[in-house]
Amino acid sequence: MVSFIVHGGAWDIPDDLVEAHRHGVRTALAVGWQILSKGGSAVEAVEKAINAMEDDPTFDAGRGSFVNAAGEIELDASIMNGTTFRAGAIAAVRNIRYPVSLARIIMDTSEHILLAGDGAVQFAREHGIEQCAKEDLLVGRELERWKSAQHTSGFSTKDAFRKKIPHDTVGAVALDQNGVIVSGTSTGGTPHKYPGRVGDSPLIGCGTYADSAIGGASCTGWGEAIIKVVLAKTVIDMMDHNGGDALSAAKRSIERLEKKADGFGGVIVLNKSGAPAAFYNTPRMARAYRTSEMHADVVEV
Repeated sequence: MVSFIVHGGAWDIPDDLVEAHRHGVRTALAVGWQILSKGGSAVEAVEKAINAMEDDPTFDAGRGSFVNAAGEIELDASIMNGTTFRAGAIAAVRNIRYPVSLARIIMDTSEHILLAGDGAVQFAREHGIEQCAKEDLLVGRELERWKSAQHTSGFSTKDAFRKKIPHDTVGAVALDQNGVIVSGTSTGGTPHKYPGRVGDSPLIGCGTYADSAIGGASCTGWGEAIIKVVLAKTVIDMMDHNGGDALSAAKRSIERLEKKADGFGGVIVLNKSGAPAAFYNTPRMARAYRTSEMHADVVEV
């Protein structure tokens, strides 16, 4: 069986933005599913599906990412192959059009896993990825949000989940015909974040984790809390101990996130057989999935 699941963030998505989120995750699912259904690799499906959401200004990843407190856009992303256990990640990187693609190049070609800031940009340039202009990533909505934030004192990253402030981190998990599970996550972080702030998305085990013998997970939500409970790895460990019940593992892990760290967010999961699941403790979460045993996509917000 081949299987694919994507997410476009977990937060209090307003009614007038639901259709844009539904369209965005449906499009990303279609991109990845076309690759998997034709015998393509899980890593290719995850990368290209996330690229589609990095292209979509609806989401906080690539184009449309949040602006930090200094007026810059800093991007985080990661990807992991659950069969080879290779992984790649970038953190606090500016002006990279497709962050998850750079993470994949690190995974495929480097002895390192996580590169940050200027070093990641240098690595990108050495591998044929040039920086884009800031304007290629900035959308008017985020510029206005940044201007408004200049007049707000005492804002914390947690406020993004208590209020109707977007947090549209994107992610995907795929199982291909060779039994390889790959997970990936990409984000622009939280609005008005301190320069250099890094959340869970580029941290293997926190925002992203894959083990083809068990399953894969991609997380979204309040990064500071997700890091504290190592959420993605927690989901995989719970599946390892519960016989591969993806939904139970996702639910228990989110409950732990809330209980231990007062955290908010969501997670998408595939078990080793390709059974998909998602769970979240925010009002809404954009996600879509399909398996080769299904006749149609499932798209939910």
